[in-house]
Amino acid sequence: MISLLVKLAAGMAVDRLLGEPRRFHPLVGFGRWATWVERQVRKALPGRSGGVLAWALAVLPWVLLAFAARSAHPATHWVVDVALLYFALGAKSLAEHAEAVAEPLAAGDLPRARERVGWMVSRDTTALDAAGVARAGTESVLENGNDAVFGALFWFIVLGGPGALLFRLANTLDAMWGYRNERYLHFGWAAARLDDGLNWPPARLTALTYALLGRTADGLACWRRQAPAWESPNAGPVMAAGAGALGVQLGGAAIYHGREESRPPLGCGAPPDAGSVRRAVALVHRGMLLWLAVVAVTAALSAGIAAHA
Repeated sequence: MISLLVKLAAGMAVDRLLGEPRRFHPLVGFGRWATWVERQVRKALPGRSGGVLAWALAVLPWVLLAFAARSAHPATHWVVDVALLYFALGAKSLAEHAEAVAEPLAAGDLPRARERVGWMVSRDTTALDAAGVARAGTESVLENGNDAVFGALFWFIVLGGPGALLFRLANTLDAMWGYRNERYLHFGWAAARLDDGLNWPPARLTALTYALLGRTADGLACWRRQAPAWESPNAGPVMAAGAGALGVQLGGAAIYHGREESRPPLGCGAPPDAGSVRRAVALVHRGMLLWLAVVAVTAALSAGIAAHA
């Protein structure tokens, strides 16, 4: 447990110091690899079975390679685990994207805020008012707090660096293939379902983390009442608990690909603003410290039990 604690702290520190690579990002290379795999597999198996095979070919070789590299030498697991946790974490990048929205929004530069929030979400942002921009930004921070931070931390705790890698690659394939359109309705089924499965435990821990570190009663109540109405089994708990913890109203109508979608309400309290986006980032950062503290306490207790055994 002590080594896990040190690795967690080191991975978080490297992410905080360096952020995501500006050039030669590994996920760009992975995206090209996945595209090539898809092209080859589709020729023979275009349906669900092809999607399962393509997912396995795209993801598993890298995860197995990570396990092999981790066990190659007694000291290798330190380097591999810290490097892979850094690769899987996106806390600094998330904070930077959020601040790029909050700063112009607070200054009244709505066109700039719309442009920057458009980098974070898939909805149409061109006609959003200030509250709409803040809503989109806050929702994105809360949801990506799980996808880019706590999901990676959870699977790192469970399986080490290869676990964090598995989660990040699966999440990336869901973003590439997990669409319900003609091209991916069947082929992308496996990517979407596997991502849902890997996200299920950390999403609930993320929701609990948000609730504990904010307005706890509201966070838990919104999670219980509002999350079931959301189509996504993981985004619902995360965003409902987060919105309740922050005391803001999220959800509602949004335009995706030229069509308005009526989404269930999230949270309670006042409409969001630039401060809501920043408070969502702070909530994620406090959550990271809480997780680190829980591992530290567990490590201390384990060491005490071992000393008296």
